[in-house]
Amino acid sequence: MDWQSESPELWAFLESLHRGDILSGTVAAIERFGVFVALDDGPGHPTLPGVGFLNVTELSWRRFDAPADVVRTGQRVSCEFIGFDTYNAEARLSLKALEPDPLQAFADRTAVGQEFCGTVEKVLPIGVLVDLGDEIFGLVPFREIDGRPAASPAEDFEVGEEIAVVVAEIELPRRRVFLSRPESGPYGPRGSVL
Repeated sequence: MDWQSESPELWAFLESLHRGDILSGTVAAIERFGVFVALDDGPGHPTLPGVGFLNVTELSWRRFDAPADVVRTGQRVSCEFIGFDTYNAEARLSLKALEPDPLQAFADRTAVGQEFCGTVEKVLPIGVLVDLGDEIFGLVPFREIDGRPAASPAEDFEVGEEIAVVVAEIELPRRRVFLSRPESGPYGPRGSVL
């Protein structure tokens, strides 16, 4: 569809937006792939439930199972404008951009080499995923990666087990936390209490 000629008012509205603008509206529809928002200052969309759209990844920093766990139809929301989708003629929005990033907060208060007690969330083929609390997860790799020491074999870990870990690196741009096992400590090198 040629949105410029078919819906010039909608096109003009979308072109007037700038990245970082804060837009408010009402959640018009929730789908498994995202959320449509009827924007207060925008025109109606000729084919979609709303001119604004929140991709699932832009709903929250926190983990959730479905978009309805974060918002509900009819709810008022304020979002940051992150882009203009010219194919669908919609404003791409972010709800999480207006919330503090828990990984940034973790990085601000954590030093490389700092030790934590975490819970084994998953044992993966590449390493152990450890829950450090506050929605922060780190990986203890089973093999050396970029000079990071390897963990003991997968069979040494059980989901739900508490283990001691050391922060090896925090990669904010890639949103990753690498961990290693401490040489010694209250939980020992393999997670058993000494």
